[in-house]
Amino acid sequence: MSIRTFVADYHDAAQAAALVDLLDAYARDPAGGGTPLDAAVREGLPAALAARPQAFSVLAFDGDTPVGLINCIEGFSTFACKPLVNVHDVVVLPSHRGQRVAQQMFALVEREARKRGACKLTLEVLSGNVPALRSYEREGFIGYQLDPAFGHAIFLQKKL
Repeated sequence: MSIRTFVADYHDAAQAAALVDLLDAYARDPAGGGTPLDAAVREGLPAALAARPQAFSVLAFDGDTPVGLINCIEGFSTFACKPLVNVHDVVVLPSHRGQRVAQQMFALVEREARKRGACKLTLEVLSGNVPALRSYEREGFIGYQLDPAFGHAIFLQKKL
């Protein structure tokens, strides 16, 4: 296996298609919600990401075949007064799981985050997605906590 990872060029048609196809594969998976991406999302996502300088994506290819994706969005830590990078999507096709594809992509994500002056990487994972959770822990991610008396952080959402 010869996995090649690189920061995606959203303007490159082949890379944009790979990004959308990989994200759609993740969306269709039960861990991603089990529903395909809406046609408008498939059509507009590469341009929408390209319009945001705080966004970057890492692709993994096995030869000419796209097999992995990590989408990242830069945020800001007020406590550190520095950027942070939120790992928003992690995709490894079933054919390549367990082969450390995510590890290779995370190494590039970390290099890019450091280049941007980020103080940390953040991500969320469903508690029942044990393989992903273990993979993230191997990469050094830990639960967020300040004072143990206040417990661990909980991720919430409110759809608009």
